[in-house]
Amino acid sequence: MSHHDNPYYTEKIDLEEESQLIADLAAHNKEILQLIGEDPTREGLLKTPERVARALRFLTQGYHQDPAAVLESAKFREDYKQMVIVKDIGFYSMCEHHMLPFFGKVHIAYIPNKYITGLSKLPRIVNILSRRLQVQERLTTQIKEC
Repeated sequence: MSHHDNPYYTEKIDLEEESQLIADLAAHNKEILQLIGEDPTREGLLKTPERVARALRFLTQGYHQDPAAVLESAKFREDYKQMVIVKDIGFYSMCEHHMLPFFGKVHIAYIPNKYITGLSKLPRIVNILSRRLQVQERLTTQIKEC
């Protein structure tokens, strides 16, 4: 499913806008290659600026998604009062200080307060929140608050 069809996206971008954004990012990436001393016209780097642009769009797609909407979409009234735990949720994010990847596992536990949510939604919110420039401490807090 593309982000154009995803109901949890808070920002709808049409294909023309997306193409322009990719082109703008690619132009900056080409300039970065030049600034580090590379030749962006050599064969191995010809498509690199656009590849990096598309990768950045993927790695930061969480800015345009609403994790609370994901939880609300699978909220069910249930008089269940025991702890619910989902363990070993893998995540991949980018450090906001150096824009380098970091990854790990998240464990989420909650005690329902008259409502439960679909267990598959918890990894979805982790994915949304980790697909932003992050630090581990903020990621933890954002998951808790969601």
